[in-house]
Amino acid sequence: MVWVPLSPTSSDRRAPLRAPSTTTMSLEWLMDCSWSLDGLRDFIATGIQSFRDCDATALVAVACLLVLFVWYCYHVGREQPRAYATVNALMQSAEANGVQNGFVYCQSPECVRCSHHDGLNQKLYHNLQEYAKRYSWSGMGRIHKGIREQGRYLNSRPSIQKPEVFFLPDLPTTPYFSRDTQKHDVELLERNFQTILCEFETLYKAFSNCSLPQGWKMNSTPSGEWFTFYLVNQGMCVPRNCRRCPRTYRLLGSLRTCIGNNVFGNACISVLSPGTVIAEHYGPTNIRIRCHLGLKTPSNCELVVGGEPQCWAEGRCLLFDDSFLHTAFHEGAPEEGPRVVFMVDLWHPNVAAAERQALDFIFAPGR
Repeated sequence: MVWVPLSPTSSDRRAPLRAPSTTTMSLEWLMDCSWSLDGLRDFIATGIQSFRDCDATALVAVACLLVLFVWYCYHVGREQPRAYATVNALMQSAEANGVQNGFVYCQSPECVRCSHHDGLNQKLYHNLQEYAKRYSWSGMGRIHKGIREQGRYLNSRPSIQKPEVFFLPDLPTTPYFSRDTQKHDVELLERNFQTILCEFETLYKAFSNCSLPQGWKMNSTPSGEWFTFYLVNQGMCVPRNCRRCPRTYRLLGSLRTCIGNNVFGNACISVLSPGTVIAEHYGPTNIRIRCHLGLKTPSNCELVVGGEPQCWAEGRCLLFDDSFLHTAFHEGAPEEGPRVVFMVDLWHPNVAAAERQALDFIFAPGR
């Protein structure tokens, strides 16, 4: 309530000043209060009438925006903040989430790459449905067919090509691929042969100081020793290892068909000591082809895929489908040193771009 005194009249100016009585002040205050209440009532009535006269469509739009704003605040409040991290922070995070000796060990029982349980097909189909809702079902027929009939493809096929996790039907099958299959990436890797070799030689010097240097993993073999140094393991970058091979890691980003954010994607240096035999086994899927760039290739070293033997050559790429039964061995003399290749997983050339995007979503690490 605002009380504004009235200006005195001319008669008031001539009249002597007198102190107002209590009765007079009470009456004036009541009159002012009554006027203020009338004004407030008129104001409220005007507001209600304006609200009634407002267009219904505008009201609905405002209500929808308000609901969306409340939902957004709730959704953002539930999410954990994602801050940009330095390489050191990435390294510490990776170590806290299962990196041992520079190698990523999957710890999730729900991982579609590492777990073999009865609900795997249902999980894959759920991931496909989620992808289709966000994007499109267009071009997903072959993936849908593969998920629907995984049991038949993985367990009942009388074939030497038996991927352990996921089989995409109707892909051309051959143990080895021509270099022209992924010509750009093959030529890029071969042009950078010396760069990759130099970084490997720097890493390998550490073996003179201890049995298993930081970042290396010893794999199980029937005989001999087989070591790997992963830059990307099952779709996850190994920060400490990448920092030790920066030029090789940057090279991966220039490859057009490298499988990145996908549990079937790997990039590593593989070292086979003399006298080593890798037991015959199947890879996890046929959607990729594995590329070996020879870094050091002594005599009497062979890769056998689908019963067909091939030899590595220094500075040259060898492409094969590891969903076929395959093995590798090094029967050279100890003085010849280890067989060393740089291994990177590339997309199968007959997997379409839309299918690659969907498979990256379905088989994203940790999904």
